[in-house]
Amino acid sequence: PAERKRFYQNVSISQGEGGFEINLDHRKLKTPQAKLFTVPSEALAIAVATEWDSQKDTIKFYTMHLTTLCNTALDNPTQRNKTQLIRAAMKFLETDTVCYRVEEPAALAELQKNEWDPVVAWAERRYNVAIGSSTSILGPNIPASTKETFVSQLASYNMWALQGIEFIITQLKSLILSMGLIDRHMTVERAVLLSRLEEEYQIQQWGSVAWAHDYDLCELRARVAAGTLFVHLCLESSTVKHKLLQD
Repeated sequence: PAERKRFYQNVSISQGEGGFEINLDHRKLKTPQAKLFTVPSEALAIAVATEWDSQKDTIKFYTMHLTTLCNTALDNPTQRNKTQLIRAAMKFLETDTVCYRVEEPAALAELQKNEWDPVVAWAERRYNVAIGSSTSILGPNIPASTKETFVSQLASYNMWALQGIEFIITQLKSLILSMGLIDRHMTVERAVLLSRLEEEYQIQQWGSVAWAHDYDLCELRARVAAGTLFVHLCLESSTVKHKLLQD
């Protein structure tokens, strides 16, 4: 359901055998598939609990992006394994937003060059790969070695973080912008703006539809911000565990 009347007063977290749990009064939160809602880090649990605590008279599920991402990671409704998640994410490299360029109008072509070229150049330096760009409808010819590098990079993340990364990629329609976010190379606002560059150009030329464009922009920012926070909190968890094992 999109909304439901709030049925709890207090939200708290507790540590269980499988991780950190969310409590709504004295009830433990469950996933849509009735699994115990358990997350790997205390920080992520606090963030999810804050989503539930911030709901007013009604629970607006469509605003609770962190809860949704956790449910997806726990229930895995499409039953995808790590290889399938990586394959889904890699499909966006072939059609990456920042690699597709126009030739006309000249002003938009110049804007794309000025705004997107530095991002592509950063990714090429950061991952030691060749990416390039193209005005062809077929897109750039991405070398096999570049694809292998990004597959290896994605495979280095745990399943929880990978779920979040794929979510961000589908929002931005860009693997390159998403990796820029995960690497803290750019802000959410910057990544969203770059992903909507052509739309923002058209708005500057022709004006915006009252409230509709602003709503879409805010919604996209909220989803991308939640996905980025989710990934960072999941990576924080794995780093802490790794450090404890080393100690």
